Amino acid sequence: MIVDDPTANRSRWHWRTLDNAAGGLALDLGLYAVSAAFAAITAVTSTLLPHRAWGAVAAVGYLLATLTVIAQLLLRRRSPTSRLTGLPARWAVTGLAWATTTLLPLAWQSIDRAGGRTDRAQEEVLVVEQAGSRLLEHGTPYLGPDAIAALPPGEQLMGYTPYQPGMAMFGLPRALLDTWWTDSRVWFAVGTALALALAVAALRRTPATTGEATAGQATAAATHRRDAALLRGVQAATVLPICALTLATGGDDLPVLALCLLALAFAAAERPGRAGLAVGLAGALKLFAWPVALVLIVWGLTRRAGTRVAVGAIGLPIAALLPALLVDRDALTENVLRFPLGHGLVTSPAQSPFPGYLIATALPAGRLIAAGLLVAAGVAIAVRLARRPPRTAVATALICGYGLLAAIALMPSTRFGYLLYPLALLTWAPALHRPGDTPTAAVADEGSGRTTSA
Repeated sequence: MIVDDPTANRSRWHWRTLDNAAGGLALDLGLYAVSAAFAAITAVTSTLLPHRAWGAVAAVGYLLATLTVIAQLLLRRRSPTSRLTGLPARWAVTGLAWATTTLLPLAWQSIDRAGGRTDRAQEEVLVVEQAGSRLLEHGTPYLGPDAIAALPPGEQLMGYTPYQPGMAMFGLPRALLDTWWTDSRVWFAVGTALALALAVAALRRTPATTGEATAGQATAAATHRRDAALLRGVQAATVLPICALTLATGGDDLPVLALCLLALAFAAAERPGRAGLAVGLAGALKLFAWPVALVLIVWGLTRRAGTRVAVGAIGLPIAALLPALLVDRDALTENVLRFPLGHGLVTSPAQSPFPGYLIATALPAGRLIAAGLLVAAGVAIAVRLARRPPRTAVATALICGYGLLAAIALMPSTRFGYLLYPLALLTWAPALHRPGDTPTAAVADEGSGRTTSA
């Protein structure tokens, strides 16, 4: 018998009620309407010109999606079983929203930039494309400390490439041909779309949860619930403004996030080797994927598949680092270690008013205090993993989401945009339930309540 925390059950019940209201359309309406307001405010008030340009286009796209959902709600009142209000129609609206709020402004800014506009890309785009050029010419995407020091003071920050070597691959098209479709954001979008499509396919091939009910109608209902949860997860990774804005103006975080979601989808499908490869690819792009890789390896150990996960999760990032290490070890160390830790020739401009940043700037020895809190949070997560390792993909996603949320909140130098990682991971979790999980058993491993079995 399984005993759960009733408070946690009530919390899940309230969220499920909200998520299912009007067949999911009520929350769709809220998502698109709030996003439209956010985009409009961004277009008027942002101090970053690429963000203002994004908001001007995205506000119209979100408004169109909002009006479409309003029409669906009105139709649902007249004809509750209409196919125009069902799950396939909601998927279509999500695709339309992503096209108009992300892909359209991305293409527009890329074309304008190719035509000579210098205010149509964030600095990340330029950094990645310069890394691609250096990789092609010198065999490493990094400048050494002497080369960075030789740059004019105002250009030294742009000399750094604070990513893993694999990120330079997205800059190679621009190094080979200077046109709008070689903009690194275009290839970030291609990588993101491909990874998400593979994740959706992997989860849809996984039989849905049937719980304690009988087969037949119960299986169909479980499949619908899984697909609805999957749609919500895709929305969080695509049309949520923090993701749409990031991909259209900068973009480097989205393929990393999408590969992490793909890794969790493979974990839910009991494909540990593929899960390791997916998160390993993400780790070869950016350090943000490394905590996810660690938790997935622990999940693999509960399946006696830790080695299969680790081969890809650890092997691919190491394989990406080796060429850069052999070509110029000092350049790799300066960009990948010293700069992110605040010991480079210049400091990172990443400043958002999260607790870690406020502590670091407002208190004596604040950076040490913030670093201590960050280490304490890491130790707490490590203890959790050791005492209760995640045995399901759902638990793995939740630990990754809450862990990254704590890290982002406590890091002395961070960005508001990094919140896209925990938001998407936590929203992705409900789509990862496996066959045979009951509503209570599924959360037994998630730490939301104590369980006993008899």
